[in-house]
Amino acid sequence: FSSSSPISQDLTVTWNFQPEDLSSHEPVFWYLKEPYELPTGRFKERVTWDGNIDRNDVSILIWNLQPTDNGTFTCQVKNPPDVYGKIGEVRLRVVQKVPFSEIHFLAVAIGSACVLMVIVVMVGIICRHRRNKAQDKRIEVADTEL
Repeated sequence: FSSSSPISQDLTVTWNFQPEDLSSHEPVFWYLKEPYELPTGRFKERVTWDGNIDRNDVSILIWNLQPTDNGTFTCQVKNPPDVYGKIGEVRLRVVQKVPFSEIHFLAVAIGSACVLMVIVVMVGIICRHRRNKAQDKRIEVADTEL
């Protein structure tokens, strides 16, 4: 955050969340002289303070993210007399981790396709080489008969 005033003892930080379905804002975290975790809500016991006010850092950490946590987080810092600071916004999109078995299957499929292509090319080269060799023998036999 940035402020035109020196850091005040009355500085407050408010983190809110709005889900993707645009239902009401939910409070997530609050700071006044020290961090306060909210006793209720979807982020209860999953949010911790990671900021440092002296460094103008008001970061939070959210643990065990779930697809239901998709949405927009807003952060508002009020540092009296500077109480009209810009509201920060972070959009969160949680995606499912691909299970190892799917990654493993994909790697095997791609690897197998590459090996198959190499085998087809090698068989083609060998066939062409044998055909040329057989043709050379026929030419030799024809030359000796003349």
